[in-house]
Amino acid sequence: ASEVVSAYLLPELLLRLRQQHPEIQIELVASNEVENLLDRSADIAVRMVRPAQDLLIARKLADWPLGLFAHRSYLARRGVPTLQTMAEHDWLGYDRSDQLLRGFAAAGFQVDREFFALRCDQQTVLWEALRAGLGLGIGLKSLAARDPELIQVLPELPIPPLPLWLTAHRELRDTPRLRVVFDAIA
Repeated sequence: ASEVVSAYLLPELLLRLRQQHPEIQIELVASNEVENLLDRSADIAVRMVRPAQDLLIARKLADWPLGLFAHRSYLARRGVPTLQTMAEHDWLGYDRSDQLLRGFAAAGFQVDREFFALRCDQQTVLWEALRAGLGLGIGLKSLAARDPELIQVLPELPIPPLPLWLTAHRELRDTPRLRVVFDAIA
């Protein structure tokens, strides 16, 4: 699962799973890379893309709404951004990944890496930088709702939702412990 899903969303679910099924051991690989389930590098994957391989089964779990957020302290220092002033604000983004650059372009905003005041490819680090008040950042609305210090800004920006897919190798779907874990995550 991605770093954010692994760090902020799966622990509660895995706690319930372990309480119900203490005999099942779990190895959680927190990575933003898409692991190859065909080579059995993992049994189950929680992905933000639908798998293309025929030997995998996939179940779409949700479309997670995203939003643009800032910490209250940032807004107190810098003011609330508007569409006219958004380029004057400190943005948090990726360093090597072009995912946000493509997202901005799709929304009609041409930006480059230097647009981002803080760049890091680790999503958990960016999330914590957002929570520390370093700038504006894109994140899951459900995760931001857990922190009363985070305020959604520019809700009119067209940010497409993040699809969530649960994926496993087709041959493993009838393995009892895999089925239990797959169903618990679903």
